[in-house]
Amino acid sequence: MKEQLNPEFVVIKAAEDGVNVIGLTRGTDTRFHHSEKLDAGEVLLAQFTEHTSAIKIRGNAQIFTPYGEIHSENKRVKD
Repeated sequence: MKEQLNPEFVVIKAAEDGVNVIGLTRGTDTRFHHSEKLDAGEVLLAQFTEHTSAIKIRGNAQIFTPYGEIHSENKRVKD
C-alpha cells in the first residue's frame, strides 16, 4: 500500500454526551470494525483508509468535512 501524505479526514464534535461514532469496513460484507463514544464537547478526527469505507454517527454532533459542515440529530420520538 502506498502511504498518502494528505488523506481526507472528517472532524466530529459531540454536541451531547453519548454520541457514537462507528467505523464500517470495505468489501462485499460491510461490518463494524471500530467504535467510539464521545461526550459533549469532545472531538474526534477520523479518516477513510483501506479498511474504513464509511463512518456512522449516532447522536447530536457537528461533522466537518472537506465538502462542508453537517449536523447529525437524535432520532425523534413521535408523541
